Amino acid sequence: MPVPPQLPKMLYADAKGNIFDHPELCMAGMNGTEPVLPEDIELIPLPEDSKLFTMPAMPPIAWDARKKSFVLLDEVHEGRRSQRVQAVAAFMAPGYVRTLLPACDYSRKKTQLPLWSYTAVGWDEGRDCFVVAATKVDANSNWNPVNYDDRTLDPLVRAMLKQMPGNRLLEQLARCALDYHCFAAKNLFYRRWEAPLPTSPVCNSACLGCISLQPSECCPSNHERITFVPPPEEICEIALPHLEQAEQAIVSYGQGCEGDPILQADTIAEATRRLKKATSRGTINFNSNGSLPDRISLLCEAGMDSFRFSMNSVREEPYNRYYRPKGYVFADVLRSVNIAKQAGRFTMINYLVSPGLSDAPEEVEALLRFVADTGVDMIQMRNLSIDPDYYNQEMGVMGKGIGMYRLLQQLKQEFPRLQFGYYNRTRENFFPPDLETGWPL
Repeated sequence: MPVPPQLPKMLYADAKGNIFDHPELCMAGMNGTEPVLPEDIELIPLPEDSKLFTMPAMPPIAWDARKKSFVLLDEVHEGRRSQRVQAVAAFMAPGYVRTLLPACDYSRKKTQLPLWSYTAVGWDEGRDCFVVAATKVDANSNWNPVNYDDRTLDPLVRAMLKQMPGNRLLEQLARCALDYHCFAAKNLFYRRWEAPLPTSPVCNSACLGCISLQPSECCPSNHERITFVPPPEEICEIALPHLEQAEQAIVSYGQGCEGDPILQADTIAEATRRLKKATSRGTINFNSNGSLPDRISLLCEAGMDSFRFSMNSVREEPYNRYYRPKGYVFADVLRSVNIAKQAGRFTMINYLVSPGLSDAPEEVEALLRFVADTGVDMIQMRNLSIDPDYYNQEMGVMGKGIGMYRLLQQLKQEFPRLQFGYYNRTRENFFPPDLETGWPL
């Protein structure tokens, strides 16, 4: 993949957070722990509704075309004045997977970064726009922020709470929608698309990047975890109208505001049986770490339509370093994937990716073998939200990988029917007619 003839300009920010493009230095990115130049095919305009962040106290690394080398920019000069600068990163709208991390001196940071996914970004003078190192992996536009107008949401929340007084699960989801701005929770009140069904206050993993529970000395979690297990009656009271009435109806167990739902499999299986008996409409999905294979068998028997298993790696050592499993082993996850697929369920991997680990040669080799062995239907390429330097250190990442875009190319070449995505699917769209040509988008 060729480097673009004219690289985008490097971005930097001053102490107040004002962002500038450098007149001479060019954009760089990082793959793992090494600075690299972005390649032409992986530079796309910054998706609408994305955000720009500063990287506090971390000076940017840029490409100096005259010196033909990477340089660290500590400060910029304006006449006789000079000021220290910091790097800039993008947080992309969903549906896109990053191919490079922001290039900066992470050793200068003074605190662990919050739980966001940080992407390399620059300024393209020719196109007159910000560009990011990324590729689109899902064309579903339902999750675009423009579809979520809070001015219309509040009366819908109030009305549904009035219809179902005393339903604690609904009260939890109202808080998720209004306070945490969870799009899935908002869908429940808009009566459309995918709606969440959190059930588990406990988890048997201690993920480094858990968004619902973090130790006090770490970065804060993004959500507060549910504190109770809703009974099947509460679940069905919410889920059944959604399945019967919503457009492209999906209800999903396993959400950001809970532990892992596999620990509540008996409750979920009973609720799912009741829902399947009451209606043939809609899709019921289960997101999980897949730690208890016998529970996956139970849920298949109950009528679950699809499964999405979360993994940061298909190799045992990096998996264990990130998930820090309690009471299960990596082989259990592999068994769960196989059970779901062999039962004829649509089977997805929620692949938490980060350039440098996900595209490391040994990970690529293992992933190709994993897809061949399991026959999974889809890999959801999800940008892992975590401090990239902290993650690289904890995972023992040294050097760079083959490139995220090359990883996707290799997977698609080897397995044409393997789908990439970012979101869960309805049953009607599990296997779209264009699945072999569904990427690049």
